[in-house]
Formats: sequence, C-alpha cells, structure tokens
Amino acid sequence: MNEQNSSFDTLSQAVNGLRKQGYTEDFNLKPYCLECVSSKLELYPEDFEVDSFYRFEGVSDPADNSILFAISGKKDIKGILIDAYGIYSESLSESMVKKLKMKKK
Repeated sequence: MNEQNSSFDTLSQAVNGLRKQGYTEDFNLKPYCLECVSSKLELYPEDFEVDSFYRFEGVSDPADNSILFAISGKKDIKGILIDAYGIYSESLSESMVKKLKMKKK
C-alpha cells in the first residue's frame, strides 16, 4: 500500500476518480472487519488489500482531516473506505489497525 500523489485536490474528486477505476462499493469500518452492506459481505484483514490511500486535510478545521482507502478483496470486490484520521482507531482490533496502517513508499 502506498500513498498516492495524485491530481485529486478534494475528497470528492478522489472518490469520483476511484469510482471510474472500478472501486464501486462503499465499505463501513467495523472493529474486526470491513462491511459492505450492498453485497452483504464482511471482509476480515486476511480478505482484503489496501491498494492505495489518499490524505485530505481540512483547510480551516483539523477535524475535517480524512483518508480515502482504495480496497480490493475476495470475490473480486473493489471499493472505498473513508475514515477520519485515527479518531476511531481505539475501537479497532489490532489486526485491523495493522492492515489499515498507512505506509509511504
């Protein structure tokens, strides 16, 4: 997984760009898995890979910071996960924290 230096200036541009690349599902972050409501599917850390991620920082409010993850998983599912910087990390399992840990290459 690596952080992408892209031409996306905003979160909405990144979401739209990833949708065009086939990341069509929306994932919800749960303590032990990613949930895809539309597919009625749960992806545990061993079931998915983070292909890339994008950081967005709020100009005027640090609470607006977010990360967009491009994720591919079992059954050829591809989707996105949007999360605020670390706000919910205390409720995640250790394996989920490790899987979603951002690494620069």
